[in-house]
Amino acid sequence: MSRTFSKCLAIAAAMTISFTVLPFAAYAQVRIGVVLSVTGPGASLGIPEKNTVALMPKEIGGKSVEYIMLDDASDATTAVKNIRKLTSEEKVDAVIGSTLSPNSLAMTEVAAESETPMISIAGLSRIVEPMDAKKAWVFKTPQHDGLMADAIAEHMAKSGIKSIGFIAQGDAYGEGWATEMTRAAGAKGVGIVANERFARTDQSVTGQILKLMATNPDAVMIAAAGTPAALPEKTLRERGYKGVIYQSHGVANADFLRVGGKEVEGTFLPAGPILVADQLPDSNPVKSVALNYFNKYEAANGAGSISTFGAHAWDAGLMLQSAIPEALKKAQPGTPAFRKALRDALENIKNLTVTHGIMTMTPTNHNGLDARGRVMVRIENGKWKLIN
Repeated sequence: MSRTFSKCLAIAAAMTISFTVLPFAAYAQVRIGVVLSVTGPGASLGIPEKNTVALMPKEIGGKSVEYIMLDDASDATTAVKNIRKLTSEEKVDAVIGSTLSPNSLAMTEVAAESETPMISIAGLSRIVEPMDAKKAWVFKTPQHDGLMADAIAEHMAKSGIKSIGFIAQGDAYGEGWATEMTRAAGAKGVGIVANERFARTDQSVTGQILKLMATNPDAVMIAAAGTPAALPEKTLRERGYKGVIYQSHGVANADFLRVGGKEVEGTFLPAGPILVADQLPDSNPVKSVALNYFNKYEAANGAGSISTFGAHAWDAGLMLQSAIPEALKKAQPGTPAFRKALRDALENIKNLTVTHGIMTMTPTNHNGLDARGRVMVRIENGKWKLIN
């Protein structure tokens, strides 16, 4: 064998070794992109979500997990830029986010375009409904607004309420609630006698509140998320409204209680079981999982810091912990095949107990929660009180 030929064989062998080893190094970890509203009007929701991501496992299915987090500043355009960066530059295997419904809704286009599974932690039903080829890549952990609207309408009917004034954020979240509340209230014989809108950044809603009060409704329903939802309620009380006030599950965090103060005492709202985990009966199937997160979060962030919004992020993590090991049986991280296998595994989740209920996904239902995912609560002495 000539010296030249021997050198060629050696070079070929080296090239073969480098070719077969390098791809395996690229499969060493799962990369999860996270888009949250850590600043801006949605920060009271996004901060507990950020705190929750810090508690998520760094190893799943024998693979290390890296979480790459970006702040969308409560802006839908920024949210889209963030998910594009995560899918095109960071090559993530899945995305969690965003905090706010308009942001999540805008992000679904990129998730479908890049064929990257996305788990939204925002409430709007339209994020995953009606199902189509694009939304097939998108899942959602919060309860649908329709499920929560039904709980409010049932409580109104049992309380003898016949008329309500309705005020909502003038965005996708508010319009979704307007649709669902009209349907749910109508089914229970409750009429909406006034219907108003406001912006998250408004400093005054006096005009809208005076219009609501002029109709003398038995109750007022406020559909808004985070601390901006306190403004209409405070204005109602300042103007002397004595009727019942309802809020959506978009206010279920300590910051709303802090900002609302005594003006939000007596407010009714539907919420995920996690909000009152320690008050749930032992027979509730969600209690143990909810308490596990409850205790971990408050140990890290202080007593009274629990938020349903952080729990929505935790539930996204629980979904990934269930789905990633199944996807790894078919493909390796960092590949289109793995993203497809992960999407399929998420869609096949069955009877997964999360902090907000019990989840069963189907090809046409990418939320998977039922009535076990909600309870009615009342604000009493600055705290959440479970209503039997």
